[in-house]
Amino acid sequence: MEEKENFMREAIKISIDSMRAGNGGPFGAVIVKDGKIIARGFNKVTSSNDPTAHAEVVAIREACNVLGSFQLTGCEIYTSCEPCPMCLGAIYWARPDKMYFANTKTDAAAIGFDDQFIYEEIALPISGRHLCTEQLLNQEALEAFKEWEKKTNKIEY
Repeated sequence: MEEKENFMREAIKISIDSMRAGNGGPFGAVIVKDGKIIARGFNKVTSSNDPTAHAEVVAIREACNVLGSFQLTGCEIYTSCEPCPMCLGAIYWARPDKMYFANTKTDAAAIGFDDQFIYEEIALPISGRHLCTEQLLNQEALEAFKEWEKKTNKIEY
């Protein structure tokens, strides 16, 4: 257990250090493989003008680069806060073996990082969402899917 706690302490330290440095919100993450940290990430949303530059996404990108793979099989992710919907989706797509978090989404909401509206929006039908959404050119777009389906040399993911 002590090893897991040390990895989490590193994610928490990153969250504090990067926040103090003015890089973005108080969030940090590390990705571990075979008992070693292979990637670190911190929130860079405001410092990079990138709304997707959350700690978990930054760490996933670095880990995949280190491993030369688009999957994190055999890895664990430690994040200083329960992931937002975007990060949770990215974590599932990356396929680590396990995730650990420290602060909860309720803790984050208490300081102004409230993602509850996104969880609620996802559950609504498209026509009921706040973001005006309209489907266009479905039949034309399906051509790419049809070609992918027939492709014999594709890399499944």
